[in-house]
This record gives sequence, C-alpha cells and structure tokens, in this order.
Amino acid sequence: MFRKTLVILHHNTRSYYKAPVKINSNAEKKLEHLPIHRFVGKSRKRYKQIHVCGLTVTGALGLPDIVVPDGLKPPVIHQPYPHKIILDGISSFDCGYGFSMFCGNQSGSNVWACGINTDSQIGFHKYQDEKHEKMPNNQYYNYVMKPLPLPLPLKGKSSKVLDVSCGRAHSVILTDEAIFTVGNNAFGQCGRRIIDGEIYEGSQKINRIPHEHFGSKVAKVFCGMDHTMFLTKEGKVFTCGWGADGQTGLGQFECTEIPTEVKSDLEGVKITQLSTFSDTSLALSDEHEVYGWGNSEYDQLGCVTESTQLTYPKKLPFKLPSKVVQVAAGGTAFLLLDGNGDVYVWGHGILGKGPNLESTSWPTKIPPTLFGRNEFNLDVKVVSITCGLGHFAAVTNKGELFTWGKNRNGCLGIGTHSDQYFPWKVLIGAEVQKVSCGVDHMIVMSKTFL
Repeated sequence: MFRKTLVILHHNTRSYYKAPVKINSNAEKKLEHLPIHRFVGKSRKRYKQIHVCGLTVTGALGLPDIVVPDGLKPPVIHQPYPHKIILDGISSFDCGYGFSMFCGNQSGSNVWACGINTDSQIGFHKYQDEKHEKMPNNQYYNYVMKPLPLPLPLKGKSSKVLDVSCGRAHSVILTDEAIFTVGNNAFGQCGRRIIDGEIYEGSQKINRIPHEHFGSKVAKVFCGMDHTMFLTKEGKVFTCGWGADGQTGLGQFECTEIPTEVKSDLEGVKITQLSTFSDTSLALSDEHEVYGWGNSEYDQLGCVTESTQLTYPKKLPFKLPSKVVQVAAGGTAFLLLDGNGDVYVWGHGILGKGPNLESTSWPTKIPPTLFGRNEFNLDVKVVSITCGLGHFAAVTNKGELFTWGKNRNGCLGIGTHSDQYFPWKVLIGAEVQKVSCGVDHMIVMSKTFL
C-alpha cells in the first residue's frame, strides 16, 4: 500500500525529491509534462551558519539574551540543544576552556571572541556603559557575553587571519603576516619571555611571532591546556609552554619560552597534522604513521611506555585495516579515523562503546552502524573527528553530526544532560561541516540545504 501511494503522488506532481521507488519508463514520460514547483528563488545560495550548545553563563556561547533575558523569562544556564548565533563570514573557530574564538578569511583583523577573559585570553575589552557614561580607562570585561572584535596589530591592510586555537587561558591567532598570542604566559605558552609576577587580568599585551622564526610559513597552530604547537608547511613541529608532563616533546620537563623544534622520532619525518587538548599530543605523518608524547597517567601511551610521562615523540605501533587519515586528542581519550571512514578510540573515559569499556591502551573500533552505516546506507562513512576534554564528535559524509562522552552542561547538543555512552545524532537541520569541542561547550558550523 505504501509503495502504491508513493507512485500515485509522483503522478500528480513533479519535484526535485527522489522517492525510494522505481518508476517505469511510461511513468517517466508522463512526469515530464507535469509542472515543476520551485521552493526557492534561482539566485538563492546556501549559506553557512553557526550553532552552539553547553554552558551559557561563561559567555562562551555568545548568547547574552538568554543568560540575562529581558522581562519575566528565567535565565538559561545550560543550552542542551544547538542554538544558532548571528555571526557572518566565519571560516574557522575554536573552543577554549570556557571561551570561544572565531575568525573570517577576509582581509583585515577579522577575529571575534567571547567568554571567560580573566587572563585576557580573548584580548583586552574596555568596559562600555550602556548609558554612555564616562568610565575610567582601566575598566575592562572579565567575562564577555557576546562575540566582540579583537583588533590585531597587522602591518598590511591585505593581511588575512588563517586560523585560531584556544587553550586553558591563552589563544593563538595565525595570519599570513605573523602569529599572534594573547593571554596567560606563566609557562611560556604564548611564545615570549616568562615574567615573574606578571598580571594578565586586563592586559593589553599581544605577542607577535614572525613566520621567519620557524624557517618557513606556519600552516596550523594548536593549543593544549598550557602549551602551544606550531606546524610549518614543510611538516616541522615547534612547541613552547608547560612541559611538566612532557607535552612539549622536547625531552625535558621544564617550561619553554621560545618555540623550539621537536625532533627525536619526528626528525626527518614530514608531519601533516597535529592534535592536542590537554597534556597529551598526537602527530600524523605524510606516511600515515601516528606519533604521541606527553601525559600517560591513564595509559594513553601505554603501548609504548610504562611511565606516566613521555617527554619525546614516539611512533605508536598501531596496525589498522586501512591507513590513518586523522587523529584527535582529548583529555584522557583519543580518536583515529582511517581511510575507510571508520573511527577507533583508546584511552580512559566514556569511549563510545558502552558503559563496560572505560579504558584501553590500543585503538578499538566503534561499530560503523552507530554512525548510520547499514545495509541500506553502505556508503556512509565518517569524514572528520574532534575531541574535547571529555566528549567527542564525528561528522559523516552525509553532513550528519554524532556526539558522545561526558555531557557537561548539555555540551553534546542532544537535548539532555545525561552522559552518552554511544554516538548519538545531533539534530542540526543542515549539512555539518566543522565542529570544535571544549570543556563544557561545543561550536558547530553547517551549511543550509537550501
């Protein structure tokens, strides 16, 4: 009965929707004479949009109207569903520890940020009274509730911002002119000299690191909790900052002020990708080999060391059915994505394979059926993976988003506050393109269907 109904509907109208039924040649000829109904204009173009979820009161979601609403509405502390924010022209973004940073690819200082700013990790933002009363120059925001622009000391008008990355209390901004760092530098994570007793609250300091320092242009920047990694176009890795767990990979436990090249097992190897969020770092080479270093308290690097810290990069002897194409490092657990679109997880925590698996030193495959692959959708595969402190996200080639892990303040975006032990689909209503996970919030970029 259902099949017949679909055929009858197709005899009555033509549309762009392809129903899952077979229509014979005679029926197709009849359909050609039916009118076409256009639901959008010819000039209509798909556009990008930003959604956020998680803890609101830090300002990281950039939603002041629901944190301090007008009228009788109660404030919203947690946003467990994706909420759209108005921010146009965004090309990249990142979640820090309670704050967010966005950038556009147009010429000029196109950086916006919101959230916790107690260490000036999103720049100096002077207090502006709504009544336009004169305020002292030393008044500034420690919490920025909506995205505000962060002016950069760019020398050229045509300079472009390429990427941003956020740590616990510092941020790094990559431009085609130089690399800029803001925020806490107590461990040298901003790539400048450590000053004892330096006050970071209300600081207007923006550190500039020239590309020449690295021998070639920096292609990507990555922030851990209190350390920073730089990946050059030649595939070399430089690090600076906190090294007490070996996360800088420089063979020592001391802090490093100046970005220094990481060698050891990486020497002579071209690195194509880096990942870090807390105190463990991962690298992927052009030959699809995985390297790791840093904290191993939860046996994250147990396949190559019995120590709780590994101070230098070491090749991880993972053997997967297909080559590794992406790595993602979280707080105590990590993800791998292979060429077949399958996801592997290892480490400690909620790993995505149910409540019975809490710890493993070797990558274990998450069933692809949990991401929508089945006998009717054999072509579904994961194309990107992301880790936060305790939660994870995966995007499929169908533009669908799946999340799992610790659901702090509703950061998984699935409408509940319960932890999620298996990947669960997030309802966005658009084609998801990019995701960033923080401690207790998440940012999603998608593209509309129409």
